[in-house]
This record gives sequence, structure tokens and C-alpha cells, in this order.
Amino acid sequence: MKYAEVDSTAPVIAEVVSRVEDRFCTLRWRWPDGVQAVCIHKASAEAPEDGEHPPSGMKLYTREEYKANNGYRDRLDEIGLVAYTIYARLSENGETLLVRQRDGGNRTLVSAGKARIYYSVQQKKGLFSKLKTVHMTITAEVPVPKEVLCYVKKRDGHPASKEDGALFPFVQNFAPGRNQLPPIEVGKEDFIRIFFTDGRKYGLYYELVPE
Repeated sequence: MKYAEVDSTAPVIAEVVSRVEDRFCTLRWRWPDGVQAVCIHKASAEAPEDGEHPPSGMKLYTREEYKANNGYRDRLDEIGLVAYTIYARLSENGETLLVRQRDGGNRTLVSAGKARIYYSVQQKKGLFSKLKTVHMTITAEVPVPKEVLCYVKKRDGHPASKEDGALFPFVQNFAPGRNQLPPIEVGKEDFIRIFFTDGRKYGLYYELVPE
């Protein structure tokens, strides 16, 4: 399978529209005459676009399926912006060709929304100890890399930002569901709060919610 370049006679996909509802995306487009099937590629919007060869992992979708389903319906398990690219599929001399449209007319961006990350910080003080034990819990809707979050320790008050105290990274990734972290000990006057390591970057994909 390889690309067929667009010229004045090549069939092209046009008028791509999308609708998202309950984490399902429905795509519709105008089919060019003579095209009976397309290949649909789905990827993060940040992924590089067309290379020299068609990407792997595409979905073959026929014109008959499109008519039966009134479009193409796909579940959104991702977060952030997702790009769908629809390629007209041709056959020539026994070889499959995909029409590459450099103008992007066969591509649409869809917002898959943000995944919520719930966090809890509980502190227990010993009666005569100079230390207190901190229990942190992260409850995630999707897998979260450890680089996304950090915790900050501050003396005599709660940290207001990741710069407001001593910053510490997490050492393991967070699985979907409840992640109970090993307890840590801090001074009695220390307070801990959890932040994004880069709010501008990761705030596009996640929402950090205190429990």
C-alpha cells in the first residue's frame, strides 16, 4: 500500500464533519464518485502528519458500511485533541493506493476532552512525635505518566503553586483507578500539596481535582 498523489483527476474526500457525544465520535464526509472504500487513520493531533508511506493501524471502511451506519462511529478512549484522516482507497494494477490530500481537506480535529485526576492528601500527627505521616492517593480515569504530577512541601502553610516550596517528583506511573502511595514522614509544621509539573502542557489533557 502506498500513496497516490492528488491531481486534477484524483478522487478526494471533502466536507468532513464530526460530532462528539458520550465519548463517541461520528464522522461524515462527501464520497467522491467511484470510490467504494476508505482508510481511516486516528492519532493524537500532536503526532506528525503524512510521511513517505501510509501509517499503520488504519481502519478500512466501505461505502456500504457508511450508508448502513449513517457515517463512521468511533469510541474516544483518548484524551486531548484527536486527528482523523480519511483516505480515498483505490486499486491500480493489483496494488492498493491511498489518495494523499496535502491541503488537509480529508482531516478533522476532535476534542476528546480531559481526563480527571482526583487527589487526596491526609496527614496524621503522632502525639509526642516531631514528625507527621502523610498519605497521598491518586485516583485516575486513565493511565497517567509519573512526569505529569509532582508534590510540593512547604513549612508553616499550604503551598500555593509548584514554586512555593520544595518540589518532589513521583517515582512511578499511575494506573487507572485508585493509587495509594507509600506514606512519607514530614515535620509537624510541613504541608504538602499535589500539582502538575507543567500546568500549561498537561492542563490540556487532564483536570486535577481535590477529593
